[in-house]
Formats: sequence, C-alpha cells, structure tokens
Amino acid sequence: MTKKKKIIVSMSGGVDSSVVAALLKEQGHDLIGIFMHFWAEPGVENDSGINNKCCSLESFNDARRVAQKLGFPIYTINLDEPFKKMVVDDFLAGYQNGKTPNPCINCNKHIKFDLLLKKADDLGVDYIATGHYAKINYQLSINNYELNNKNTKAIGGKQKNIYKLFRPEDLNKDQTYFLHTLDQKKLARVLFPLSDLTKPQVRELAKKYGLEVAEKRESQEICFIPEKSHNDFLKRHLVLKPGDIKTLDGKIVGNHQGLPLYTIGQRKGVEIGGIGPFYVSSLDYKTNTLFVASDGDDPSIFKDELIAKEVNWISGEEPKFPFQTEAVIRYRHKPVKCTVNKTPSPYKGESGGEVHSYLVKFDQPQRAITAGQSVVFYNGDEVLGGGIIN
Repeated sequence: MTKKKKIIVSMSGGVDSSVVAALLKEQGHDLIGIFMHFWAEPGVENDSGINNKCCSLESFNDARRVAQKLGFPIYTINLDEPFKKMVVDDFLAGYQNGKTPNPCINCNKHIKFDLLLKKADDLGVDYIATGHYAKINYQLSINNYELNNKNTKAIGGKQKNIYKLFRPEDLNKDQTYFLHTLDQKKLARVLFPLSDLTKPQVRELAKKYGLEVAEKRESQEICFIPEKSHNDFLKRHLVLKPGDIKTLDGKIVGNHQGLPLYTIGQRKGVEIGGIGPFYVSSLDYKTNTLFVASDGDDPSIFKDELIAKEVNWISGEEPKFPFQTEAVIRYRHKPVKCTVNKTPSPYKGESGGEVHSYLVKFDQPQRAITAGQSVVFYNGDEVLGGGIIN
C-alpha cells in the first residue's frame, strides 16, 4: 500500500492502536481516529472507579493525546445500544441457556468491523486499521490458477483477490481466534499493521514516537465486566435457580447456586463443605443438576467430537468434505488434529436461510469442550474459518 490512503484507525487508548496510528501516519496516510464508546453497567465500577475498561474517559483521553501528538482528528461514536444488544445481551442469553459464549468474538464480528466499516463508507474512507495481532495476505486467482503475490492488483472479470488470514509474528499475542468471522469483503478493507511485530517491539516503537501510553497495562478481562467479578455480573442479570450437585454415580454431595455459574472442567467455585476437590463434568438443565467428577482428568470431561454451527469459511467457499485439519476449541488452546465433515441435514441459520452444521471428530479426545465457545480451524498458520460449538 504505497499510495496515500484515507484510513480510519480504531483508537482504544492503548499502546497497540496508538502505534498503529503512528506507523500509518509515518507512511503519509490521511488518518481519522475513531474511539468507540460501548455499554457500561450503570452504577458498577471496578477498584479504579471504571465501569467499562475499554471505553473509559481515561482511555479516551489517552487516545486523544496520541491523535493530537500525531496530528490527526479523532471522534467518538456511541455504540452503547448495538453493543448492549449484540454483545452483552447475547452473552447473557447464552449463559441462561447453558452456553458459555465468547463476547469478544461477537464484538469483533458485529461492532469493531461491521459498524466501523459502515462508518468508513459514510466518510468515504478506504480502509480501517486496528491493533489486532494478525496477518492478511492475498492470492490472485486467474482462470483457476493462483499467484502468490500480495502486491498484485486484480483487474478484469476473471481475476479476483482471495484474501487469507494468518497468525502474526508474535504468537504470544495471536488474536486470530477472535477474528475467524471475517469474510472476503471485510478482509479487503482491513489493515493489521502490527502483523510482523512483537509486543516488546510495539512498546519500543511507542517510546520512539514519544507516546505516553508506551508502558500502559492492558486488560485481559471482558471489557464490560469489572475485574474478577464475572459471576457477580451473571448473578445481577440472570435468573438463577439453586439445585443439587451430584457425583457421577448419582450421590448428592452439595448444592449449586445456579447452573449458568459453572462450566465444563471448572474446579474453582465448586465448593462442597470440605470434601473434594470436584470438577464440573456436565450440566443437566432439565433436572437443574450439576454433575461433578473427583478427578480433573475423568473421562466424562473429555469428548472426541463436537458439532459446529454458524461456521464462516474465510475463503467464501466450503472445503471439500471430509477434510483433515487442526482445530482450536478455546482461546490459547493448542491446535489439535481433527476431521471435519458436513452434517446430513441443514437447519435454519441466523439469516433464516438453510445452512449446514459440521461434525468435528478429533484424533484424540479433548478436555472440556464447551457449548457456546468457538472452534476455529487452522492449516498451519492460516485460519480457514470457524463457528460456534453446539
């Protein structure tokens, strides 16, 4: 991208998006900073007096100082309502129905890319850039032949770019698991300038550019939940019904506070009067029973297959089935070998049309496969796509 472009930079006030802005400004592009304001639970704050870590006044002021220093305008857009509806409400509904959803994936899908690209269209902007650690390359397809040349521009009806998503240079910061919902249309207009940098290099660049956020600590928690209060948040917003905790042989050993507060494989929080430890084996919503095992590696906690729904294939086309690949069943999970096949019968998808789910069979049983989480498919460092575990 050698020509001068108009680019929206998604500014969070953190070091990553700040360095993205500095790199693009140095390359001579016209930048517009966008700070997205998300929903925050009224009257609930963490120890720092903040009730949403990713869009606090402190974060906006940090982003504004960076924009002022680098010399480009920054604007705030209020996404309170769509964020509440598409991220928070979906998160709560998942837990209420026995799922363990990942809100960061929904946020990327519906908010950070969908709505930001719409804003780019409104402003006549070419690209959006974010501080995600991921890499985009593309191949030029000509009459079914593919040329590996990310600098080639596609012209003519028989030529098209096939955009591909890869892991970044810094595998410790790899965020591709959260980005598997990106499609060809979005990848064509998204920039990840940190793709070839490590986090220490990003911090050094921030110092080089004189950015005050160079040593700013980043949060690892869900942004709309105050730190270390995940279950407190659920208790405030869900209808919870206490019930029995039973061992696998049916013996009652205690009482749970409500099934949405537990997830497969969990040990912490399963407190039963001095006996144990116990690990969550399954949740029976029909009988409101929490089943536990006394061994964290009990076979009941392992499964060798799952069903994936709402699958997005990044290429825009389904692979030929069955095919062998690697899958990640939760963030920072080690990729494991599996075989993926299409299920026999379609069902009604999110858009109302008929779509297929997919059967994923693992070469080795996997611990704590959890409904609501995402399964993401990889071919080496390339992200093929992913969907929701049913």
